[in-house]
Formats: sequence, structure tokens, C-alpha cells
Amino acid sequence: MRLTLLWTDIMVWVLLAVIVVWGSVMFRSPQVKKQWQNIFRAPVAMASAVVLLFYLCFTLLDSVHMRFSVERSPTGQSVTRHLSYQGEMVSLLDLLFSHALAHTERTYSAPFATHEYAKSIKVDAKGITRMVYRPLKYVKIPPEEGKTADILSRSFRAVAIGLLASLLLIVLHITLGGEAPFVLKVRRIIRGETVLPWRTAYLTFTLLFVAFTWMYLLSYHYHVLGTDKVGGDVLYQTLKSIRTGVLIGTLATLVMLPVSIVLGISAGYFGGWVDDVIQYLYTTLNSIPGVLLIAGAVLVMQVMMDNHPQWFETTLERSDLRLLFLILILGMTSWTGLCRLLRAETLKISQVAFVTAAKAFGVSRWKIIFRHIMPNLMHIILISVVLDFSGLVLAEAVLSYVGVGVDPTMYSWGNMINQARLEMAREPMVWWSLFSAFVFMFVLVLAANLLSDRVQHVLDPRNVK
Repeated sequence: MRLTLLWTDIMVWVLLAVIVVWGSVMFRSPQVKKQWQNIFRAPVAMASAVVLLFYLCFTLLDSVHMRFSVERSPTGQSVTRHLSYQGEMVSLLDLLFSHALAHTERTYSAPFATHEYAKSIKVDAKGITRMVYRPLKYVKIPPEEGKTADILSRSFRAVAIGLLASLLLIVLHITLGGEAPFVLKVRRIIRGETVLPWRTAYLTFTLLFVAFTWMYLLSYHYHVLGTDKVGGDVLYQTLKSIRTGVLIGTLATLVMLPVSIVLGISAGYFGGWVDDVIQYLYTTLNSIPGVLLIAGAVLVMQVMMDNHPQWFETTLERSDLRLLFLILILGMTSWTGLCRLLRAETLKISQVAFVTAAKAFGVSRWKIIFRHIMPNLMHIILISVVLDFSGLVLAEAVLSYVGVGVDPTMYSWGNMINQARLEMAREPMVWWSLFSAFVFMFVLVLAANLLSDRVQHVLDPRNVK
């Protein structure tokens, strides 16, 4: 086995390391620490943070890729040590759901179904042709139990395992946090007397962990969210799509941040011809329809990739490079809104008394920007980052729906919706692929929006009493 990191994998782990280092440095300031405590004192913000961390865990699991080595047999043919993948690049999430990859059915099946969704032609032993619902190959119900009884018994065991595992993790977290006696900490958490609403956080974590455990354990015996047109498990596809949505929402936001901050502050502080050039630049960019600009850039990138197939060893590397280009394109075309906000705020701050006094004392322009203007813009930057995250997640779904998003071979909610739209008009209607993508995307965007509302409420100076 050999560890292989894609470009987006490297960006994810570098970003995580930067956030950890930045957080450890910033939290040394009592003022910053108090601000973030005020943000998470709201139960809604704490629950949203737990949901976002849950999505982040799936993103990290799907951002560690590896290849299994291939041995040569005596006859000269390649024989892999992992027969399911045969040397293809796989992630930890793929290994976790290797049973779902192996249990590929023939065609559509509804959630928890035992037979295919549509009738097909079958010739019996007497040569009579009939239209029947064929049984699924990998869904086997014990003969002594019915389907309902089997699902209930397996669900009971899965929920019990999920509750026990989540309880152990919560106890471990309580034990490691603080030096107070364990019983006293538990009593305070139950009564809601802690500084942060840990009771809400633990309840949210328990619900999410139990739900995932239930779906995961039942996926060994059923297709919990059904199968698609080629028999692929929809639960596995939906969880694989989390990485694409989170990467586009996070990395595209961070790509546009330096451009927005530098140009916005420069336009507002220096004024003159600098302001005129920057205003002309983002006004011109805003005059071009966003979808057309992104579509043109994606098509140019696609032609370049088609002309250089030697760049890629696997289809996963090809789709990952297209994802990276899409992140860069979205970042470079979405900086204008924040740039305009920062320009207007810089114009106002540059006329405040303390900035005027610093100019009178001969303080250099760059020191004024970094010591006086930048700290007073951080609330706008943080609020915009969280708001733009949910907007970019939705943008990926829309772009993939119209065919200019991520590679069609890559798992994403947009591709799932695009593939499901043609099946909505058939009879009977195939609804579960669209429903699964919608629910997972809705929860992610809702959690990001609720957290952004709380960030805006706490960090906005106009709300300070």
C-alpha cells in the first residue's frame, strides 16, 4: 500500500494545519477568546458547529488516498492484493464502504427494497415470458423473519451500538476537559450551567452519530437510500459528495479572500487612480454574467486537459484537477462583493480620529493598514467567509446541473441532481437520489447560515452594547 495525495488533498490538510496554528495563536488574546465564546454561547451556533464538524470528518476521511500494490502472477498477469479496486486510487471512506461498492445491483431499487424498482422480462423454466420484479442480489432476508421484523431488529441493535459509542466518546471528552470532579461536570452539563452549551452539543453529536451508525450498519444488509440507474448505492454516493461540496465552499472562499482584502483596502485607503482602476476592474467583471464566465473558463480548461491526457494516470486524478480548476475559477470570479464592502468600510475608517492622528504623527501607510484598518475589518471578512461558503456550495450544484461543474465521473450533489432530473418524469418516479442530495446539502447550508447569523450578531460593532 502506498499513500497518494491529490492536489485537493494537500490543500485540505495544509488548510487544516493553518487553521489549527492560527487558532492557537489567536486564542492567546483574551479579547478574541471572549468573542468566540460569545459566538458559541448560543445553542443554535453550537449545534451548527457540531454539524459542520461532522461534515468535516467525512471530508478528511475522503482526503486520504492510497494505492494497493499489484503483484505479478507466474503466468505474467497482474494480480492485485485488493481485488475490489485493482490498483485504483481509493480513500479511507472507500475502504469504510467497500461493502457498498461490492454490492452493486443491476438497476434501480427503492430504499430498503428487496426487489428491483421496475419490472423486467424473465423467461421461466417452461419458456413463458413474463414481466416480473427481480429480487436484488445482495439483499437477503432471513426466511424465519419478515422484512419489517428484520429491519426493526437490526435497527434496534444499530441504535444501541450508536448510543453506547457516542456515550463513551462524550464521557471521554468530559473527562479530559477541566479539572473539576467528573460528577460535578456532568451535573452542570445536564442542568445547562456551563459557560458553553455543551448539553446541546452532546445531544446534537449523539443524534448525528446514532443516525450514521444506523445507516452504516444497515447498509451491510440493505440499500438504505436505494440504488441508482446502474445499481450503485445512493448512500455511498451521497457521503462521497460531501467532500466536493465542502472543498468548493471552503477553498473557493479562501482563494478569493487575499484578492478581496488587498484590492478592497487599497481602493478605500489610497484612493485616486488606484481606486479608479480597482473600481473599473470589479465593475467590468460584474457586468459579465457569472455563469457564462465560469462556463467559458471551464470549457477552456477542459480543452487543455483533453489535449494533454499524459498528465493523468487515473480518472480520479483527472477529475481532481478539474475540481481544483473549478475552485480557482469560482474564487477568482466571486471576490467583487467583498471587495466592494471592504472599500466602503475602509473609506469610513480612514477618516476616523485615530487614523488621522496616526497620519499626523508620521506613521507609515502599511503600519496604519495592518494595525488600525485591518483589525476593524475582520468582522466583515469573517461574516462574508461564512456566508459565501453556503453560496458556493449551492453554486456547485447549479453548475454541475447545467454541465459546467465538476467532472461527471466525480461524486457531487450537483451531479446526483443532474442524473436524477430525467427520472422524475418516469412512472413510477425515481425520487430517492434527488431527495438524498437535497437533504444532505440542505443540512450543510442551513448549519452554515445559522452559524453565520450568530457570527454577524456577535462581531458586528453595531450590536455591541
